[in-house]
Amino acid sequence: MESYLLDWANLLLRWLHVITAIAWVGSSFYFVFLDSSLTPPQDEDLKRQGVSGELWAVHGGGFYHPVKFAVAPPKLPGHLHWFYWESYTTWMSGFALLTVSYLWNARAYLIDPARMDWSPAAAVGVALSFLVVFWVLYDAVCRIFGERRNGDAIVGALVAVLVVVASWLACHWFAGRAAFLLVGAMIATAMSANVAMWIIPGQRKMVAAIREGRPVDPIHGKRGKQRSVHNTYFTLPVLFAMLSNHYSFTWSHPQNWVVLVLMMFAGAAIRQFFVLRHGWKLGRNRHPAPYAAVGVAVILATAWWMAPAPSAKPAATAAATGQPAAAPTLAQVKAIMDQRCVQCHGAAVQMKNLRLDTDEALRTHAQAIHQQVVVTRLMPMNNATGITEDERAVVGAWFAAGAR
Repeated sequence: MESYLLDWANLLLRWLHVITAIAWVGSSFYFVFLDSSLTPPQDEDLKRQGVSGELWAVHGGGFYHPVKFAVAPPKLPGHLHWFYWESYTTWMSGFALLTVSYLWNARAYLIDPARMDWSPAAAVGVALSFLVVFWVLYDAVCRIFGERRNGDAIVGALVAVLVVVASWLACHWFAGRAAFLLVGAMIATAMSANVAMWIIPGQRKMVAAIREGRPVDPIHGKRGKQRSVHNTYFTLPVLFAMLSNHYSFTWSHPQNWVVLVLMMFAGAAIRQFFVLRHGWKLGRNRHPAPYAAVGVAVILATAWWMAPAPSAKPAATAAATGQPAAAPTLAQVKAIMDQRCVQCHGAAVQMKNLRLDTDEALRTHAQAIHQQVVVTRLMPMNNATGITEDERAVVGAWFAAGAR
């Protein structure tokens, strides 16, 4: 029953997390586009009001005319919309999902004894420290260097170093799948903390100053904009880290931390292309195609580097001997399942409400077995039972022959 309830919690939290993440990323991307696409106002009345930029757009059958005030509008409206619940709900649902999916059963999902055989409590404590320590160090870097000359370049370089170090540590301390997710959660925590600790508090100070008739300190807007820009560059790396758990060839690679770093770098470079593309259309900067080219080149180079070596095919061996290749029997597959999978999918434990300890169950779930064991290679989890490549090949050949 516990496994069944955890599955429901996982499903509903994942659903909520994806919905809120779409809302957060969508609004973030929109405002980055908006800032990059604003042009000086043409209307003299807008200029007198302190408008620094405007944009005309058409969408959904209507025309829109957003404007941006350099520091503050002449008068605050009665209703002012704040963008923060998208961020907060995304982080809260994501942390709950991390807890249900990995921290609740750390022995199975978080710990790889071949890397670090520590207790579940220790593993959970260290995993959570990644979220806290990265934020503290990242925030310190921004505080110290963010407002200096060439501060953005210094902050970018130091944050990149932090991410590389964190990726190396996570991939050497935790199971590969969990390590990738943990690095993504670490960066996402910093993104949401940027909203909670800097962007929203700064905006509240600006609003309070306007309502009290005091001059508005522009530093709050500058700091908020800086953290918002950081968030947009974090977005694609975080999304890759989150999606990678479905593709075991990434996190199961012997140099998985390098794979993670390269793909996150590629995502940041591609995001740079989209950030600068709008400015290029207005003649503000050079064409950003080189950034996209670098990102795509890194992805292609990574895919080429990771490509598995060709293996001998049973059909070729059979042709060489002149004898037809015999399909593996159900008894052979069952022997593999009994040794490698029944610990978690048997009478005593039925994770995912799935049993694989009978002939009938193996035939019924042949598609799922092939998908999880051979295609995605997600099972056994972290290969805790030590299934071999030959055993995976037997399961694959059995399924290809009709799973009889």
